[in-house]
Amino acid sequence: MGETNHSTLGVTGMTCAACSNRIEKVLNKMDGVEAQVNLTTKKATVDYDPEKANIEDITKKIENIGYGVRTEKAEFDVFGMTCAACSNRIEKVLNKQEGVSLATVNLTTESASIEYNPVLVDQNALIEKIRKIGYDAKTKAKSEEKQSYKEKELQHKKVKLIISAVLSAPLLVTMLVHLFNMNVPDIFMNPWFQFALATPVQFIIGWQFYVGAYKNLKNGGANMDVLVALGTSAAYFYSLYEAVKTIGNPGYMPHLYFETSAVLVTLILFGKYLETRAKSQTTNAISELLNLQAKEARVIRDGKEQMIPVEQVMVGDHLIVKPGEKIPVDGTVVKGRTSVDESMLTGESIPIEKDTGAKVIGSTINKNGSIEMEATKVGKDTALASIIKVVEEAQGSKAPIQRLADVISGYFVPIVVGIAIVTFVIWIAFVDPGQFESALVAAIAVLVIACPCALGLATPTSIMVGTGKAAENGILFKGGEHLEGTHQLQAIVLDKTGTITKGKPEVTDFSGDEETLQLLASAEKGSEHPLAEAIVTYATENEIDFVDVDDFSAIPGHGIEATISGKHILVGNRKLMQKHQIVLEDSEEKLVDYETNGKTAMLIAIDGKLRGIVAVADTIKETAPEAIKHLKELGIEVIMLTGDNERTAQAIAKQVGIDQVIAQVLPEEKSDKVKEIQSQGKKVAMVGDGVNDAPALVTADIGIAIGTGTEVAIEAADITILGGELLLIPKAIKISHATIRNIRQNLFWAFGYNTAGIPVAAVGLLAPWIAGAAMALSSVSVVSNSLRLKRAKI
Repeated sequence: MGETNHSTLGVTGMTCAACSNRIEKVLNKMDGVEAQVNLTTKKATVDYDPEKANIEDITKKIENIGYGVRTEKAEFDVFGMTCAACSNRIEKVLNKQEGVSLATVNLTTESASIEYNPVLVDQNALIEKIRKIGYDAKTKAKSEEKQSYKEKELQHKKVKLIISAVLSAPLLVTMLVHLFNMNVPDIFMNPWFQFALATPVQFIIGWQFYVGAYKNLKNGGANMDVLVALGTSAAYFYSLYEAVKTIGNPGYMPHLYFETSAVLVTLILFGKYLETRAKSQTTNAISELLNLQAKEARVIRDGKEQMIPVEQVMVGDHLIVKPGEKIPVDGTVVKGRTSVDESMLTGESIPIEKDTGAKVIGSTINKNGSIEMEATKVGKDTALASIIKVVEEAQGSKAPIQRLADVISGYFVPIVVGIAIVTFVIWIAFVDPGQFESALVAAIAVLVIACPCALGLATPTSIMVGTGKAAENGILFKGGEHLEGTHQLQAIVLDKTGTITKGKPEVTDFSGDEETLQLLASAEKGSEHPLAEAIVTYATENEIDFVDVDDFSAIPGHGIEATISGKHILVGNRKLMQKHQIVLEDSEEKLVDYETNGKTAMLIAIDGKLRGIVAVADTIKETAPEAIKHLKELGIEVIMLTGDNERTAQAIAKQVGIDQVIAQVLPEEKSDKVKEIQSQGKKVAMVGDGVNDAPALVTADIGIAIGTGTEVAIEAADITILGGELLLIPKAIKISHATIRNIRQNLFWAFGYNTAGIPVAAVGLLAPWIAGAAMALSSVSVVSNSLRLKRAKI
């Protein structure tokens, strides 16, 4: 090899040495490439001849054999966007950039989310690319900083609007002359008086439109600024031409449209001001979540209590939390006892008792006892920070329904300019031959009324309000696509344990002697299964001494096997006993009785002989029957999936009103069962705990995790239901339906407005200033309609 370049790529998907060897072998077969792949670090070190290969080819080669190259995610605030054509332009340019796998630009949140290969491109290069096409970008600021910036921006727009309105007001008076032939003072009709008022509006207040138009046209794009600059400039310069004709010709009556250009700029600024103010209300959910955070913490350092900002708390710090105070960060109680109001996170109104060793969540409220706690998660790692991150990402994501609007917006401005030119030609040639003025007015009206702003705002504003409303109710949608997909659900598969039931079973019946209970409890102590915990608790309550276990193994879907003091113990279902040829004798009748009553019965065999039966019951959640009733009312098929035997499963299903049961399913078979339902052409949601049910959650069209907000569930599923409240599942579906309905209304009015407005303007039935007002108000109406979602009943 000649002169070479050196790169290190993070590789995903490797599970064993065979994987790393395969990747290495394939890369080394490439001309000009020498590679070493390390399974432990999951990295590929590559030396390559730049004349024969590049990182893009190497990346594709790795992906083609079924692995992935690790990407990073960057979040930017984007400045200078005025309409959907802007966001589409930035998105298109970024997605063409080498090393970028996916770029999403959101007009409403004024942000960009970019997945990229850090070897091929860095964040500075991405920002530079955005700046090169006429916009600006910065690394995403904290929500509080962005809120402050938005408030300043709104104030700036307000000042510009007031100045523009003051200068345009006298010009507005001249419209009364055109419309109603009213008498006004002669000064108002003086062309140079109008020129003096219109010029600062056109070139100082309205300079932003020229800058935006220039930058877009220079980079081969066209946006709202192009339409506004063309329309207002045509009116202004034609009026200036008419004013010049009065010089030396005092008897000439000029046809002035200074008021059209000035009032158009003012109306558009007014619309943008209202739009910005309304858009800020769509982000209230984030602001409200941020307001939940504690600001200070009482920390013990050097044996003394001191108040410090919560940002300075470190993992391992010991904190004192007094009654009525917010718990500053996530942690564990090390001293004291109290009850904690976790309603802000879980929706559970009853305070939760917390004793030594209990976990507490930051921003929840300590009710009635002082505690000392150890900080385990701080800053961005806390439960609330994770929730805020999920909501922010969801609000910044795009729903598939937006694709049509994006495609149309991309071609919209050039088409409108074409229609305006055709309108001008038809008017001057056929409608009002030779009359430049009439043709110009009709063309300006077409340019002004056809702004694609409403189209670009239709989907993201609804998504923001919908995900925000969901978050306020303890429902976290991971993205706009999941919010949209939820309204299409036809079937919901519910895991039993921990989803329909409380997940904390208790021993209800035990048949066997004390030795059997001792061996049973000692064996189960090594298991993390909820049923094992119930048995251990039962034995403790009965003051049974535990003995050491020599050997232990869990048999998924069957039970456990253990050796204690030379004795072989089996605890599990019929299948396990049959496999070990244990004679069940007369136990079948008792088993059936337990199972018919919704209890999980386990057989106990010691040294090849049946020694007893233990029955455990997991009580259903109080709201489960009501939640399932609501799901059925929404027309959704409800199916229960469980590893329990048929009788026990049917008993639980009967209690909650579920008709379809799939029982005796091993954990690894759950995803297959979901696929079977999908094969019937149904859109399926899987509801589980987010960890044990992970494969099924991924397989389902929508994965819904039941969690407290502190679990992996937030990351694992498409939707997370905080606190485990099943009634939130039908609420999530209702929010999805309401949001999609709202988006369709917005798109209908945005498309309908332009479809109807352009021909009306083209035939001369709209004065340009009326077209400007209609255009400005169309965006405001779309955002206002989205805000109605806040009041939607779920």
